[in-house]
Amino acid sequence: MKIPNSFRASAQIRNYSAGSVIFEAGQPGDEMFVVEEGEVDIVIGDKVLETIVAEGFFGEMVLIDHEPRSTSAIARTDCVVMVLNQHRFNFLVDEVPFFAINVMKVMARRLRRASS
Repeated sequence: MKIPNSFRASAQIRNYSAGSVIFEAGQPGDEMFVVEEGEVDIVIGDKVLETIVAEGFFGEMVLIDHEPRSTSAIARTDCVVMVLNQHRFNFLVDEVPFFAINVMKVMARRLRRASS
C-alpha cells in the first residue's frame, strides 16, 4: 500500500520478532498495520488465512466496524510494521482517496476468498 512519504515520516513504527503475536482474535483494537519489511500471518486457530508481505496491510476492519478482532496476526518472520490509529486512518481516507479505494478492494478480495 502506498502511503505518502510525508505521512510515513511521522508514522509510528514497530518491530516484531518471528513468532510474536501482534494481536489476537477477540481482542478490541484501535490500530491497523502496514508491513514495511517481513511477513505476517493472519490466522484463525491453527489455519493461516493469508500471509501479508511488504506494502500489504492488516487489521483494518477494527477501524471500520469497531468490533473485536476476528483473526490473530503473528509475525511469520522478523518484521517492521507501520501503525495507523483511527486518527491517521481517517486522515488518509479523507486526504488520499486511492487509500480508501485500496482498502475496500483488499477487503472485497478477502471476503470473496473467504466465501468461496
